[in-house]
Amino acid sequence: MSTVLTVDHPAWHTYEDGTRARAVRTASGIWTASHDRAGLHLACVDGSEDVKPEFVTTDPAQLPPTAPAALREGLAELGVTRRLANPWLWDAITTAILRQVVRADQARKVYRTWCSAYGTTVEGPQGALAVAPTPAVVLDLTDEQFAAVGAKFHRTALTAAATHYEQHHIEWEQMEASALAAALTSIPRIGPWTAAAAATDYTGDFYAYPHDDLAVRTWAAKIAPTYAWPDKKDKRFGPLWTGWAGSDRTALHTLTLATLTWGAHAR
Repeated sequence: MSTVLTVDHPAWHTYEDGTRARAVRTASGIWTASHDRAGLHLACVDGSEDVKPEFVTTDPAQLPPTAPAALREGLAELGVTRRLANPWLWDAITTAILRQVVRADQARKVYRTWCSAYGTTVEGPQGALAVAPTPAVVLDLTDEQFAAVGAKFHRTALTAAATHYEQHHIEWEQMEASALAAALTSIPRIGPWTAAAAATDYTGDFYAYPHDDLAVRTWAAKIAPTYAWPDKKDKRFGPLWTGWAGSDRTALHTLTLATLTWGAHAR
């Protein structure tokens, strides 16, 4: 089976030859990650190589057998997928906040503008790439600077998150996904969806993802259009989705992440 790269995070850039690349910050430095016909590549471009980014592998063989056959067959066509677990919790929180209220395309645009304007820029395999501004930088930004990059609405959430992150990040970074998602809801203007999205991005464990998310619903319906899915406002979707996996955390992770991967490529 082929290996497909999951590109749900807005930092991924796609180039004309099909290469995808992004920059990430680990505890020891900034790395560029890229994927082309030759496979995956990692390069430390600033700082030290002590802490290396990690990829999470998802195998369709671990999909829950009770899920609809059409859904399982559509996801199996992806083959084995790999996703870069965000090595910087602060970026995961930032990304989730910038996704609040707006469409995915708009969130991607704001995130990239935010990083380019106030973050750190490095040279990637095919051009400049940027990582998010640090919490300290965010706390020094003026209202006008937030507005200039389209993040005026997110200002209070970002500044509250920066303050709480500086106080608690060492503790948060040791938590598993579900506990981390619960902890992040202590930040003002961080609700359960934003907290879960940030926690799964950071840990790479999509067992804790908000499974009734519109993206999951949308792509599942496109993969298996003949299945009788609950209406978008019907609260039965979440229990239906998690019920197929039962107590199998890996099956639920695989089902959810594979569906989001399918959607990222369909988009």
